[in-house]
Amino acid sequence: MSLCANRGASQEVGYDVDGSRWISTRLWSLPFLAEAEQVPSLRRALRTHLECWGLQELRDAAELCVSEFVANVIKHVGPGTPSTLVVSLNSTHLRIAVHDPDLRTLPTLVRAGVEAEEGRGMALIEAVSDRWGVDLSGDRKATWCELRVSAARTGRHSGLPRLARAADLLSLYGGEASSPLGPGQSPLGTAVAQNAAIDIITDLLYWCRAYGRNADDVLDQAQAHFEAETEARFP
Repeated sequence: MSLCANRGASQEVGYDVDGSRWISTRLWSLPFLAEAEQVPSLRRALRTHLECWGLQELRDAAELCVSEFVANVIKHVGPGTPSTLVVSLNSTHLRIAVHDPDLRTLPTLVRAGVEAEEGRGMALIEAVSDRWGVDLSGDRKATWCELRVSAARTGRHSGLPRLARAADLLSLYGGEASSPLGPGQSPLGTAVAQNAAIDIITDLLYWCRAYGRNADDVLDQAQAHFEAETEARFP
């Protein structure tokens, strides 16, 4: 099993264990120590990003997978293990992975009895996900699962919400530090994101002038679209 990934601010390219190519449109990672006390914070951070990507319908399953992955690291690798939660999204699936440094201990699927108190973790993940697996790379392993994104959201520029496209632009203009909606984002990160947004709007105003468009009309129409869409979503 292998994982070959080239990480940028918003794209991940790699290969699944079956050889199929994985190209994500968004990538988010969060280092943590594998402790039970960290699980609620990880779930909240994941929930924030799913809302940003417009994937609220996957929240319960995604949070369950994160909880089980972390519990698996705590039980089989050890409490306090330096780990990383990596969440990525492509046109058809949301991928959730937890990376840890132990290559010897691999998760296995156990068919626990009805009254069993343990051993249900990977069975739960198999039940709620399309597929799951383990990738080994260098001195780390990644235990991952994939949740199918609804067909209405599979188009990168039409199905995914406007927030995801805006996040891509902010990352393009301001670099990874400008990615919005990070839990506990620093004042510096907020300022970088705001400056990136100002640069985007300024470039659009230059475009309007260069091509003879009325900037006020364009901004008015954008405001009208925004108000109509928000009223439709939040009547």
